[in-house]
Amino acid sequence: MIAIIVGLLLALIIFVVVVSSIQQHKEKLEAEKRVKVAKQKAIIDESEELILNLANLPSNPTVVQILNRRSLNAAKAMQELMPDVKGIKNRVQELTSRLKAAEDLAANNPPQDEKFTLPDNEQQLVAILQCIKKLRVTLKSEQSKGALDAQTFTHEDNRLGAMQLKINIESLVKRGTQAYNKEMLGSARQYFEKALQTLANSPVKTDYIATRQAEIKEQLEEITNALKNTNAKDAAKKAKSEEDELDMLFQPKKKW
Repeated sequence: MIAIIVGLLLALIIFVVVVSSIQQHKEKLEAEKRVKVAKQKAIIDESEELILNLANLPSNPTVVQILNRRSLNAAKAMQELMPDVKGIKNRVQELTSRLKAAEDLAANNPPQDEKFTLPDNEQQLVAILQCIKKLRVTLKSEQSKGALDAQTFTHEDNRLGAMQLKINIESLVKRGTQAYNKEMLGSARQYFEKALQTLANSPVKTDYIATRQAEIKEQLEEITNALKNTNAKDAAKKAKSEEDELDMLFQPKKKW
């Protein structure tokens, strides 16, 4: 009897340990699943935010299409992880319709290289630059995953890179012009020189870069001439002041 009781106790202990291990394994799998679902949801949220921010940039249906496909792929991954959740199924259907509409729009409306107008608000300008940087990182990620072909990635990345360069240059030129108009010639020269160096460092050479380089060089020449004139005037003024001081020092003393 003692042996039977001991055997039953051992069996019970083993059963408890096995059940506990199975439960822990299930909890671990559920935790990993929640992390994966959260990751896919974050991808969808980021893509949605980027699509909204695209309203501040020239129209680009191709990038909208890429971002919608990214969201759809993430939603499908969520559905595989949680097939019983009805909300995810509806989300997949919604994103499928949106992707179809984006594909039709991209097919009939190629990207337009519109003239970009810089916003006066500095915060808006920073937000636009951040949006472009995020888009380029996102496109690179999609290309690395095989969700975006190399040709489309290269074309869109170059387009976004050119836009980013243009915004940086136009911002520097704008600040340089403002400083020049306020006769802050030293600051103006620094802005224009930085813009010129940025253009020179660009790996892609375009008509915009060539035109802007010529214009900025001309503006720098004007600033150089203005600085020479200013220095000459200051030197003449200083010489005149020193001459007046000498005249005062050696003029005949008055007799009282």
